[in-house]
Amino acid sequence: MDYLVVGAGPAGLQAGYFLQQAGRSHLIVESGAAPGEFFTRFPRHRTLISINKVHTGWDDPELNMRTDWNSLLSDEHRPLFTARTARYFPDADEMVGYLADFAAAHRLRIRYGTRITEISRPDTGPSGPGDFLARAADGTTYRARRVIVATGVTRPYVPAIEGVETVERYDEVSVDPAGFTGQRVLIIGRANSAFETADNLIETAAVIHVAGPGSLKLAWQTHFVGHLRAVNNNFLDTYQLKLQNAVLDGNIERIRQQPDGSYVVSVSFSRVNEVVKDIAYDRVILATGFRFDPSIFAPECRPELAVNDRFPAQTDAWESPNVPGLYFAGTITQVRDFKKSTSGFIHGFRYGVRALHRILEARHHDRPWPARALPATAEAVTDAMIARVNRSSALFQVFGFLGDAVLVDRDGTVRYCEEVPVDHLHTAVADGGFGEVGSYFTVTLEYGEGHDKVNPFDISAGRVSQQDTTGLDGRYLHPVVRAFDGAAPGKATAEHHLTENLENEWDSEEVHRAPLRTFLRPRLTGPAPAPAARP
Repeated sequence: MDYLVVGAGPAGLQAGYFLQQAGRSHLIVESGAAPGEFFTRFPRHRTLISINKVHTGWDDPELNMRTDWNSLLSDEHRPLFTARTARYFPDADEMVGYLADFAAAHRLRIRYGTRITEISRPDTGPSGPGDFLARAADGTTYRARRVIVATGVTRPYVPAIEGVETVERYDEVSVDPAGFTGQRVLIIGRANSAFETADNLIETAAVIHVAGPGSLKLAWQTHFVGHLRAVNNNFLDTYQLKLQNAVLDGNIERIRQQPDGSYVVSVSFSRVNEVVKDIAYDRVILATGFRFDPSIFAPECRPELAVNDRFPAQTDAWESPNVPGLYFAGTITQVRDFKKSTSGFIHGFRYGVRALHRILEARHHDRPWPARALPATAEAVTDAMIARVNRSSALFQVFGFLGDAVLVDRDGTVRYCEEVPVDHLHTAVADGGFGEVGSYFTVTLEYGEGHDKVNPFDISAGRVSQQDTTGLDGRYLHPVVRAFDGAAPGKATAEHHLTENLENEWDSEEVHRAPLRTFLRPRLTGPAPAPAARP
């Protein structure tokens, strides 16, 4: 077959949908009995923090995807997660049901109860890489030219702390708060799983400390939805209002379990010159996240790892840099925009999977990236750009990472390509993957420089006037157009910012359209010269 997709979570189903629509030979294999087995266990306290906003006031399905963080993409916009429940933060069981509905509605090719135990590539030799062989626990072997791994992060990430093996883990600890009544509890980790756990214990535990290195980052300030979300930060009130709880800023040096089962934990405090203090606890819980499990790969096709070995390393095409033909989809693709954009979440990686599919179609099936022709005028290009930034959900959700591309070919013709990973665009232009490009523009939605350093509720912090048509100092999400020379891809020759707008509508003639036309006009002036011949 052409493709084997490993995993039937959201990313695996999304990949299978696009492969099926294109008529590619493929199969999705899943170890569980139904799609989305991960969501039958996680999050442990059963409330998703992915937004499900049903009532938007819009009737445009594309716009509605800006506030629907759970639905997968399909040409028919069905089924939608928003039709299952109106809860803003839904129960995790709703995700399990939704994924089953999506798989059934599109009759996806899935083989359940198929746990892959080894992926090998025995035929690789001087003539090039051979097919992948995926061996299942029941002895069945699947052969595929390419593999798309969509297994997510399935193993707990355990930091190197002396004595960490003696503590309870987030994936195993009881979620019944009654079992912690009157106890002193330390939770190691400072992301949502740690604070979700702490919030569950506020009414019963005597003392709760949440500990980790660095400054605590809040999603409403950084705009990275993996940082601490407001729905989980009730614990911060109990700390700042002196209710026996605390956030410890520092490193856990060692953990010593006592004969009676209690603990003494040595904490090195960052804000007091690394003073180390020993603190007694009844319980210690490790909530430091998860990592990718590479154990199924044979040595000849084991992918390199990145970010403290938590994720597989990936090229700008989501391909393993050391194993050609091995691709990745879903939350493990966040290595490309780690803690900057949204590739680690459904509302981000659903667009990444669509982009991956388009890359695969161009590379392996002679189907170039979809494009539409535009008149080579500033007026036409301005209209196309404005229409997209006002409506696109992909640019809105995967900010700064996916962008539209306006390609000006060497003969002066103009093509508009949607939702291209910006890094991949530069590489593909350099390699000729987008044809004879003389110059090009990218269109992205981005937060301004320093947006994560300013309290958005501080009225003393300066804001950009809506009459400032440069938009250069805008901190909120706004469109950015950059110009590039096709002979030197990746190095912008000029950029233009459209000033931010409260309703995310950039349609003002005076503030948005006219300045953009002025920026584009001198850069859309006839055919580009042919590249100089190489010596």
